[in-house]
Amino acid sequence: MAKRRETKTTNPKHHFQSHFKPTLVEASYLSKPLHLQTRKDRYELGRALRLKCSRESHAQYNPDRKDRDDPIEILIASSEGRIEHLVPIRYGRMVSSPFAFFRGAAAIMAADLASTPSTNYAVQSCGDCHLMNFGAFATPERNIIFDINDFDETFPATWEWDLKRLAASFVIASKNNGHRTRDGVQAAFYAAQCYGEKMRELAEMKTLDSWYSYLDYEELIEQTSCKKLKKLRKAVLKKAMSRNALDELVKLACMEGEKPRIKDQPPLIYHDADFDTEAFQESVRHAVTNYRESLPLERRVLFDKYEFVDAAIKVVGVGSVGTHCHVALFFAAEQDPLFLQIKEARASVLEPYSNFLNLLSNGERVVAGQRLMQAASDFFLGHFIGKAARHFYVRQLRDVKVKPLVEIFDPEHMRGFARNCAWALARAHARSGDPAIIAGYIGKGAIFAQAVSQFASAYAKQNELDHEMFREAVRDGTVEILSEDP
Repeated sequence: MAKRRETKTTNPKHHFQSHFKPTLVEASYLSKPLHLQTRKDRYELGRALRLKCSRESHAQYNPDRKDRDDPIEILIASSEGRIEHLVPIRYGRMVSSPFAFFRGAAAIMAADLASTPSTNYAVQSCGDCHLMNFGAFATPERNIIFDINDFDETFPATWEWDLKRLAASFVIASKNNGHRTRDGVQAAFYAAQCYGEKMRELAEMKTLDSWYSYLDYEELIEQTSCKKLKKLRKAVLKKAMSRNALDELVKLACMEGEKPRIKDQPPLIYHDADFDTEAFQESVRHAVTNYRESLPLERRVLFDKYEFVDAAIKVVGVGSVGTHCHVALFFAAEQDPLFLQIKEARASVLEPYSNFLNLLSNGERVVAGQRLMQAASDFFLGHFIGKAARHFYVRQLRDVKVKPLVEIFDPEHMRGFARNCAWALARAHARSGDPAIIAGYIGKGAIFAQAVSQFASAYAKQNELDHEMFREAVRDGTVEILSEDP
């Protein structure tokens, strides 16, 4: 088993209550209430954080350090409690490339980040902030926005951890696309630079204007310099906007007699062996009732128009493979379906290294973190605790969701996407933190961005070493993989 670091001593005022408390600055010299200080004062508070943690120090990372926890043991430990026969699929996806490994190794990087220099200025963090966890989707008002879209690991933690993981993902993804190392490092630099610029912009805005701000995806498409990629993005968005629940019904369901049923497509979609038993059906009714209670009143009214029809296990992502994830089918009337995705919520990988305690269920933790960080969240976002004491959160399966076309990006496209992700991350962090403090710490020069890009380059080497160690574990039988290739 991987040796876990001791959780930091937590001040009782940092505990979560029935909701997330506002971010608390963990620096003893910050005693004056922030809301009584001018914007200039808060910039200076950020600058003062440099005395505790210099901007240059963020470059520090040694891939050859000897005191590091065994990454394979951390990975195996993170698979405990998952659906046993699906874990080899998770490992099979991760072994395919260093980039795929990185996507599934959030727990490994969380342990590594905890050993790096830190400002200890906490915000609501994503926890698994890599470039594939950003994309476009429709808001309840049917605007198409660009934002973070994965919050399984969300937790209050120092703001730079998210940015460092994001920057490292650009170096690793760039190499996966065959780019030169310096191209990936430049994308990482650009991400850190754009994050700082957006944070300064948010710091100068009125608080409500900053809170209500969002990234209009169609405007971002117009900023795409490559005409070919711009045209492709418009076509992908148009196709996504034309899809509806009936399209998903045709893709995922079939008729069994007069009743619609989700099609079994093992090993990635299948019904639980006990699905037709009374005990299982009772657990479904229990889950639906508890989920409903987590919704605001007006959304319960909407949800009550639908009737549960079927549910099946559905394997998703890389890091989530093996957790208890389901797709559920509801109908309001004929030709009026609703698909909900039900995902198990486990403890955040950041929790052992954060100065906060979680007194919420993990499903509520994810929902609260998502609502706090996203500009707009899914109308059906909710949570419940199942009868087996597993924690879950719920959202629509798809709602005009657009995934990034990272695999076709050239270096210029990668830099453009780094800008978009950095802007979205800064906006998300500014909601729970004070953008003036973070902007004051970063400053207007390139010192911080340069340090983050150097860290990203070093961590990309660490990830390659870990991936090779993982491949060796596969070869010697320490971990078992299942390939999905035909």
